[in-house]
Amino acid sequence: MEKVKLEKNNRVATITINRSDVLNALDLQTFEELAQASREVAGDETIKAVIITGAGRAFCSGIDLTFIHQITSLAPLAFRQKLQELQAVFSSFEEMDKPVIAAVNGFALGAGCDLALACDIRIASEKALFSEQYIKVGLVPDLGGTQRLPRIVGLGKAKELIFTGEMVNAQEALQINLVNKVVKTEELTTAAQELAQKLAQGPSIAIGLAKQAINKGLDTDIKAGLSYEVYSQSICLKSEDFKEGVNAFKEKRAPNFKGE
Repeated sequence: MEKVKLEKNNRVATITINRSDVLNALDLQTFEELAQASREVAGDETIKAVIITGAGRAFCSGIDLTFIHQITSLAPLAFRQKLQELQAVFSSFEEMDKPVIAAVNGFALGAGCDLALACDIRIASEKALFSEQYIKVGLVPDLGGTQRLPRIVGLGKAKELIFTGEMVNAQEALQINLVNKVVKTEELTTAAQELAQKLAQGPSIAIGLAKQAINKGLDTDIKAGLSYEVYSQSICLKSEDFKEGVNAFKEKRAPNFKGE
């Protein structure tokens, strides 16, 4: 891969958008490589947690202008199909049964903001800036922003941010629950790695099922959501991780989960 870097270390995969010269703007190749990286980490049983970040001073500044010209020149049906393919790239991080952390190191604008929203947890540097800036050029968010932002910050605030396209700094993002944590710029990588390692050492079967239960619960009624909890727990109760957790509790020691 040329525009996306994938590194694996101690059960954690780090995916870095590596186009710092254009503030990590997304073109077709970058989308394709993000999809490739997503498939690889999702299928790698040794990987238990994922970090997504950007090279240089941006997380992701949105869609590359040259790519915008390419896709807007498509016929209507081809455009809709292509946009659905791009949406699926971001959704793949939301749907994989591994926790995904966005380490937002700078600009997260438009599609970049949407990518961060598709992650399970967002840690921001104090220099991070977020914006659903689509409205500034007469567009609507089209890579998940209209769906994910209201679920994270609430309906009213999401409408305000989408209608105005205003920039949100790291501290305001924390106040409105857009991010989970703000750290000093030089501490971002360490903070993301520490959380990823903590999750990677946890009971990965239970974490994956909990992620799926939470996501499914947002799209269904509570009765169906509770049924999925029953299903999830029936799997966890048969896992070796559950046995290890109980034994560790009885023996007053830290558990050694293996994701089995």
